Amino acid sequence: MGYSAEPPHHAAAGRRPEVLLAMGPGVAERLLTARHRERLTALARTDPGLIAHDLTDPAPAVRTALSTAETLLTCWGAPPLTADALAAAPRLRAVVHAAGSVKQHITDACWERGLAVSSAAEANALPVAEYTLAAILFAGKGVLRSARRYAELRAGHDWGRELSGAGNYRRTVGIVGASRVGRRVIELLHPFDLRVLLYDPYVDEAGARALGAVWTGLDALCAGSDIVSVHAPELAATHRLIDGRRLALMPDGATLINTSRGSLVDGTALLPELVSGRLYAVLDVTDPEVPDVASPLYGLPNVLLTPHVAGSLGNELHRLADRALDELERYARGLPFARPVSAAGLEREA
Repeated sequence: MGYSAEPPHHAAAGRRPEVLLAMGPGVAERLLTARHRERLTALARTDPGLIAHDLTDPAPAVRTALSTAETLLTCWGAPPLTADALAAAPRLRAVVHAAGSVKQHITDACWERGLAVSSAAEANALPVAEYTLAAILFAGKGVLRSARRYAELRAGHDWGRELSGAGNYRRTVGIVGASRVGRRVIELLHPFDLRVLLYDPYVDEAGARALGAVWTGLDALCAGSDIVSVHAPELAATHRLIDGRRLALMPDGATLINTSRGSLVDGTALLPELVSGRLYAVLDVTDPEVPDVASPLYGLPNVLLTPHVAGSLGNELHRLADRALDELERYARGLPFARPVSAAGLEREA
């Protein structure tokens, strides 16, 4: 097929492999600091200023770099690695992704080629879990409700009486999905006096116990939780996982948190529950990704709506760059990736 038969999972130890950056416009400028660029050029033969935004009709300089590249350093907006794109990259052996999911650009042709793939999904899970922890504690404390009411009243008030049902002592939190984020959220909840339920079809009671949670069915989780936080991957099997029937099971005044994907929650069924004020919600993702301009979600007092910012943002991107360069260093030293992605594993990931 025109590329080396040498095992694809590593380069010859001590070499500086040829690397091409492939990601969306403007991403590299936010991802890589001067320190990262210095480390990158020490590890690899590359031009950090040359970015492949398109592999279907690449610029001449990109086409030349692609023809000799051993590794692609990718991030958000990376162009799909189709069979045609790979045909123009005969020496390509590995893809290091400085972000989470690789589903948008890793194709079946990559697995057929035998490419080694690495992702910084574990690092990207950290800020999502931190956002979720804050949302859980604020939800239990009734912060959204009290903040809105305080803005309305603008006066002293008997908050102890009005918020008599609030607080985070022995409240029950339901985690839907033992994903990287879900597991990290459970870990972050360990210091608090909270009861944590977990639903995941691939985790049994002993596995949940080892994580610090109590395994339960999804219906029981929805019915028995004060706060339900969604962390399952976006798959055909998880489409509208939290549907109207399960929303109806949630207790009055319960909070739904979604930092996963909007498609996991039936938005049509959720809206009347929120408009009526029966449920609260913290939504970092929706379906569609940006709600219609006339959507009530923007103005409901019991909804905190954020624009998909729970994941890595600002200086948190530098953590992703650090992890990706760690993997590139392993590749240059002839070592297998520490955070590999496999075709089989990708089927169950976001």
